[in-house]
Amino acid sequence: MAQKKISKKTLTKSFHHWYYGHLTCFSQEHMQTFGYLTSMLPIVEELYDTKEEQAESIKTYTAFFNTEPQLGSIVVGITAGLEEARANGSDGVDGETINGLRAGLMGPVAGIGDSLVVGTLIPVILGIALGLSSGGSPVGAAFYIIVWNLLAYFGMKFAYFKGYELGDKAVEFLVGPQGQAIRKAVSIVGGMVVGAVAATWVPVNTAFQLKNSSGEAFLVLQDQLDNVYPGLLTAIFIVFCWWLMAKKNISPIKVMLILVVIAFIGVLTGFFNPGLQY
Repeated sequence: MAQKKISKKTLTKSFHHWYYGHLTCFSQEHMQTFGYLTSMLPIVEELYDTKEEQAESIKTYTAFFNTEPQLGSIVVGITAGLEEARANGSDGVDGETINGLRAGLMGPVAGIGDSLVVGTLIPVILGIALGLSSGGSPVGAAFYIIVWNLLAYFGMKFAYFKGYELGDKAVEFLVGPQGQAIRKAVSIVGGMVVGAVAATWVPVNTAFQLKNSSGEAFLVLQDQLDNVYPGLLTAIFIVFCWWLMAKKNISPIKVMLILVVIAFIGVLTGFFNPGLQY
């Protein structure tokens, strides 16, 4: 019996299903499960001849799945290779094995992907885009849209096909000591990048002043703070936001609402000056 082999056309179709549909029918209950299903459908349809075999195979991918979607492409590629091995009757490769691997990779891949993509790559691109947008130029927005989509597409495609080529060999790398070292290193770099971007593009300054009887300012709080600790208010607000989200488990949306309230009160009391002209 001839060995079954997934064609490159089908692999590309599977990847495109993941690229465009990894958040298909996204919900708190299923997360990326249905997106995963859509990406595996072309694989299953090519490897199995009967509807019964296809239905039995696709049940494997109805289990909960959620990870960082860009680097998570490697997990989809790995399972495509394992599905090919299962279709060829390889010993030890069944639905339980594939689901166990998927569940085991979700966390490590998310840890690396969130630090590398969300914590490092995106802030770097946004930092460049913000610089290009100075003076209201649309170049920054165009730069971000084009560069991010190109990097995301080709990066995800590379990860998908590399996962397919490596198969279960990639598991040891992602969850072993090497993977742990990568996650730690990338997390450190990501923290440095986020801190640098925040310090550069998120200035928080106060307009608070004390004036004498003639109306001249004899104490400008911002000048005093800059003499002691430049960027102190920015650092305080960043640490405050981190504390709310990391320690108090407050959602980013609620944190933004809290910042709006603080800004509103600060403007009313004269602590902040938005510099608006009417």
